[in-house]
Amino acid sequence: MLISRQERARICSDPTLGAGNVLARLTAYDRPRDEVVLRVDGNWPAPDGSCPTRLTLGELAEITETYAGWYAAQGVRPRDPVAIHSHSSAEFAVNFLALTSLGAIPSFVNGNLPPDIAREYVRRQGAVGAFTDRAHHDVLTEPGSALGFCATAADIRPEHRASLPPSYPYRHDPTDPVLISHSSGTTGMPKGVPHTHQTLMYAQLHRLRYSTGTDMERTLVGLPGAHNAMVATLLYCLLLGTGIKLLSSQRGAEVLDAIEEFRPTTVLAFAGTFGEMATAEDLADRDLSSVQVWFNTGDAAHEAHIRALVRHGSHRTVGRDLRRVRLDGSVFVDGLGSSEAGYSVFHNRHTKDTSAYSRCVGRPISFAEAAVLAEDGTPLPPGEIGRLGLKSPTLTPGYWNDSLTWNRMRLGGYWLTGDLAHQDEDGNFYHLDRVPDAIRTPSGVVFSTRTEELLLRELPELADCTIVGVAEDGVRADWDGDGVAEAYALLQLADEAATDEDQAEECVTDVELTARVNTVLRSAGFPPVTRALRMRPDDVAKGATGKVLKRVMRDRFTTTPAKEPR
Repeated sequence: MLISRQERARICSDPTLGAGNVLARLTAYDRPRDEVVLRVDGNWPAPDGSCPTRLTLGELAEITETYAGWYAAQGVRPRDPVAIHSHSSAEFAVNFLALTSLGAIPSFVNGNLPPDIAREYVRRQGAVGAFTDRAHHDVLTEPGSALGFCATAADIRPEHRASLPPSYPYRHDPTDPVLISHSSGTTGMPKGVPHTHQTLMYAQLHRLRYSTGTDMERTLVGLPGAHNAMVATLLYCLLLGTGIKLLSSQRGAEVLDAIEEFRPTTVLAFAGTFGEMATAEDLADRDLSSVQVWFNTGDAAHEAHIRALVRHGSHRTVGRDLRRVRLDGSVFVDGLGSSEAGYSVFHNRHTKDTSAYSRCVGRPISFAEAAVLAEDGTPLPPGEIGRLGLKSPTLTPGYWNDSLTWNRMRLGGYWLTGDLAHQDEDGNFYHLDRVPDAIRTPSGVVFSTRTEELLLRELPELADCTIVGVAEDGVRADWDGDGVAEAYALLQLADEAATDEDQAEECVTDVELTARVNTVLRSAGFPPVTRALRMRPDDVAKGATGKVLKRVMRDRFTTTPAKEPR
């Protein structure tokens, strides 16, 4: 049950509230301890040996205190980083609440990171110890590890609650770090992204002040548990009093299963998950009628995927007579954001009747500022392509133990998102590509993401596609380079069976695919690609958060020349 207007006012006027003490403040607000506040997928053993799927406020507080007591007994102190490496969203949530209640800093490590990268990333964080699930325990306990401890849920028992320090819970300053999450790592080693008691809570308080939140009455979170967007959503839902369920899987089919079981009004995920859902063969047979809002964060979603999802569900709006009415079709909120931004500062709302696509991400949220910048940091006029820069009170204070990289990503007072964009005369921003993924070809610059968007819209036989540049060794042909490359379109066909080698004669050849792709591109005034090749979904390299690793795909084609198109 959502909180009252008076309770909202009380929360928003609480000078001590921040991301590190939400659970403690809920107790101070006299919230019912028997109210169910969190649902999880039952893959995490609680201190009493059970594997709960739902937790009341009282149970969550007791478990948090038990974990905090165990950490305190290990000597964990305020401002100590502790690595959390798991597949379970519940474990990330519980450990965040426990460590921040001590003033310590949970350092989240995505469970899908390769072991060698995970170990090096944890080493760079300066973690004093680690908490893992069983699958990752051996990753962080190899000989020579500097970690003081490496625990699993089996080590935490009810009696550890008695080890809480006298000063519990910790009293945060607004500038105290409360979380280190990490970037997606698409360009190599992930960057540690800290957020503070204030930065991680700023947008949540803004939403409480200016949004009713009724569309989040039942919220399903299909985001990676290791991402700060999961934590921010958890904190917002705890404050708002909504029903929230955390999923540990980001696979489209499993999120669809959870929608039918949990009946959420809002679903949060990354674009990759929404893409898998939108192209699911059984999408038309799924019962998605409960969904009012799909909320995407991270990379902007593709038009074809958005249109497939907003056909389902319904949403409420204000009619001409100023009365609230319910309309068929859900709303897709496309939120371009990043770990560093702390919140999706661009929100573009889509319904089945809207048409503001073409990589339009809308305008920045009211508390943020954005600009398209020239190489010297000067804001560019509408229509000019440049680097996207942001200013926001939700922005991270810098990369953990890497101020050099952080300062290199600042220009003209803005933080550079790593994206290329342009702006129209009405102030709307359009996302074209990531800086390293743009391809300089003899025919002009191919913006890979914009090209993918067009092809998915115009070629219904595609389930997905990836555009990469292939250059000779030593040649740099991205936005910052001065060489040229060939652009390849790697296509996943909706009819996956048609890619089997034994049916090659029955399906379109790569030569025909290339011609079809380039007809679409030339009609839109886009530079052509050199080749269009069919790819199986499993052949596309993806990172820990599900993003396509275009760097890996480029390297693969550079070292292994593609076959001549048939």
